[in-house]
Amino acid sequence: MWPLSSAVSPRLVEAPFTGSTNADLAAALRAGEHWPHLGVLLTRDQRSGRGRLDRGWVAPAGSSLAISVAIDAARIPALRRGWIPLVAGTAMAGAAGEQLGGVGVKWPNDLLVGGRKLCGILAEVATADRIVVGSGINTRMTAEQLPIESATSFEVLGVEVDEDRLLASYLTRLGPLLEKLAHGSVRDEVGEACITLGQRVTAHLPGGDALTGTATGLAEDGRLEIDGTPIGAGDIVHLRPAV
Repeated sequence: MWPLSSAVSPRLVEAPFTGSTNADLAAALRAGEHWPHLGVLLTRDQRSGRGRLDRGWVAPAGSSLAISVAIDAARIPALRRGWIPLVAGTAMAGAAGEQLGGVGVKWPNDLLVGGRKLCGILAEVATADRIVVGSGINTRMTAEQLPIESATSFEVLGVEVDEDRLLASYLTRLGPLLEKLAHGSVRDEVGEACITLGQRVTAHLPGGDALTGTATGLAEDGRLEIDGTPIGAGDIVHLRPAV
């Protein structure tokens, strides 16, 4: 079913349906179940998914692919672990771009095509040295099924996605990026994929404040710099279309 992906991942399990692949994989890791680095739990029918800030994420069965990957973070210094969702987004943008083209990372955890959301990324700590990175990517979702006007899918874009190729390419890119993160900086790789950089943006911050300016760069720990001021969390609105 997943020959290309199984050749890359040391363990790949497809659930017929589940509430949340991230929650299931994190619980398995906490219970001591063996999930090696780049082990994958996935489903085409996720019924209680979550996005960033604990927002709900639900899609009709068969319309999207929910992928959760076990990450061995033991060798990644704690100060660099904030890059993990950005690394995952960079890897998925490259993988999706093989079939779509024009896929970019919106800081900190969305993939956009033509300014519309194709995929969301959510990284969660499972144990002291294991992190789960979840991706929810709209594969066969029709225009009528899109949850918000600013979303899109392979189907809407007129592309019949090869899911096995997508997943295998994602994992093939993710592994080396995580290895590089363990030993040094991935700023160049992430910066190249991040379409937020150079944009004029408004960051809606957790405390209710907002900061408007130009996204000028990425700090050493992965925070977004807006006119030189680093922010670690916030909802980012691009004030002009991504190019």
